[in-house]
Amino acid sequence: MFRKIGLVLLLLIGGIWLFLQYPFNLNQQVPGVGSPNEVESAKVDQSDIRSLYDAQRSGVMVSTVANVTRILKDDNDGSRHQRFLIETAEGLTLLVAHNIDLAPRVPLSVNDQVSIYGQYEWNNKGGVVHWTHHDPNKSHPEGWIIHLGKKYE
Repeated sequence: MFRKIGLVLLLLIGGIWLFLQYPFNLNQQVPGVGSPNEVESAKVDQSDIRSLYDAQRSGVMVSTVANVTRILKDDNDGSRHQRFLIETAEGLTLLVAHNIDLAPRVPLSVNDQVSIYGQYEWNNKGGVVHWTHHDPNKSHPEGWIIHLGKKYE
């Protein structure tokens, strides 16, 4: 009897651990499915952000690991956004606009490393990454910021 309970507990703990290691999103959109004006939801890593910049492309979900180079004043017009600059490994400077009406503020300092998943928008200064939060309407790919092991979405 105790062996069966122990086995069930072991399987339950293993399942929870596996879920936490490899989270999934049932609402994740599939690239190429949906309306034509939807954002491209294919994941692009930092080596391809330079290609997006060079091609002046926007509306693509990207992920990158980068260092915070500057903390900017919050944008309080309309939805409030925490703003900061990051520099990618290839030297591209990006403005991150993180919606703090939908997601918690990230407690950042200059030189902190962050992992970011959000929507890239081209500009001549390097670009902007936004949509780094959940989407309450479930109509847009959800983004996030990871800082010191904590996920902000």
